[in-house]
Amino acid sequence: MEQKGVKEFLKRKNVNITVKTYLIDALGAMAFGLFASLLIGTIFGTLGDKTQIPLFTTISDYCKTATGAALGVSIAYALHAPQLVLFSAATVGIAGNALGGPVGALVSTIVATELGKIVSKETRVDILVTPGVTIISGVLMAQFVGPGVSAFMTAFGNLVKTTTEMQPFFMGMLVSALIGIALTLPISSAAICIMLSLDGLAGGAATAGCCAQMIGFAVLSFRENGVGGLLAQGLGTSMLQMGNIVKNPRTWIAPTLASMVTGPIATCVFRMENIAAGAGMGTCGLVGPIGVYTAMGGGTNMWLGILLICFVLPAVLTFIFGEILRKIGWIKFGDLKLDL
Repeated sequence: MEQKGVKEFLKRKNVNITVKTYLIDALGAMAFGLFASLLIGTIFGTLGDKTQIPLFTTISDYCKTATGAALGVSIAYALHAPQLVLFSAATVGIAGNALGGPVGALVSTIVATELGKIVSKETRVDILVTPGVTIISGVLMAQFVGPGVSAFMTAFGNLVKTTTEMQPFFMGMLVSALIGIALTLPISSAAICIMLSLDGLAGGAATAGCCAQMIGFAVLSFRENGVGGLLAQGLGTSMLQMGNIVKNPRTWIAPTLASMVTGPIATCVFRMENIAAGAGMGTCGLVGPIGVYTAMGGGTNMWLGILLICFVLPAVLTFIFGEILRKIGWIKFGDLKLDL
C-alpha cells in the first residue's frame, strides 16, 4: 500500500522515472538549449572573425556565457517543471555546466528539477521552498558528480579523437555510422558530440555520418515526399523518418551504408575537421558545413570536401543503394512517406 501511495504521489507530481524521460526527452531538449546558446554563439563568432564586425563577436560572447542557463531551462522544460522550478533551473544549469560541462548540467538539472517538482506547492512558503530546494540540490549534485563526469567524458572523447587520428579509415567509418545513426534516432547527436568534445578529424567523420543520414533520406524519399520532404529532411532532420524506420528497418540501410563510405573519405582523403558544436548537426540549417569552415578556415580542399562529403556523395550513394533495395523488394513505394 505504501509503495502504491508513493507511485500515486510521483504521478501527481508528474515525476516519470523512465529512460525515455531522461535519455530521450531531456537529452533532446538539451540540444535545443545548446543550439540557442553555444552553437548559435559559435556561428556568430565565426561571422565576427571573418567580417570583423564587433557586434557579431559581442553577441557570440554573450551566447556562450548563457550556455549553462540555457541548458538548465531547456532540460527543466522537457521535464514539465512548474514555473519556480523552471526559472531556478537556470542557476542549476550554470553550476552544472561550470563544474561538469553539458553532462554535468544534464545530471544536476534532472535531479534538481525532479526534487523541485516534488516540493512544489506543498508548503505555504512555496516562493522560498521550491527555488531553495531546486537550487541547493542542483548545486550540490553539480559539485558531487560534475568533476568526475567531466573527466570521464573528456577522457572518452580524447580516446575517440586519438584513435581516429591513428586509424582514420576504420574509425572514420565507425564514428560516421554511429553518430549518423544517433542523429536519426530520437536522441541528440549534437549533444553527444558536444559532451564528448568531438572535434578535429573525429568531428569531420561525425559530420559525414550526419549529412549522409539527412541528405540520404531526403533523396531516398523524394519520390514520396517531393520538394517539401527534401527540404524538411535535408535542412531539418532525418528524425522525421523514425516512424517509417520502425515499420520497415530496411529503409535505414541505404543512408547508413552511405555514411560508412563518406566517413573514411572525409578522414583519409579530405582530412575534414569540425568543431564539436557543429559535428553532430549535419546539414541542419547548414550548421555542419559552417562548423567545418570554422575549424578549417577555407581552402580549395575544404570547399571540395564540404561539397562532396556533405551533399553530393550522400545523395548519389544513398540513391544507388536505395535503388538496389527497391529492386530486391526491401523498400516499396510509400515506405518513406511523411505526413507533411
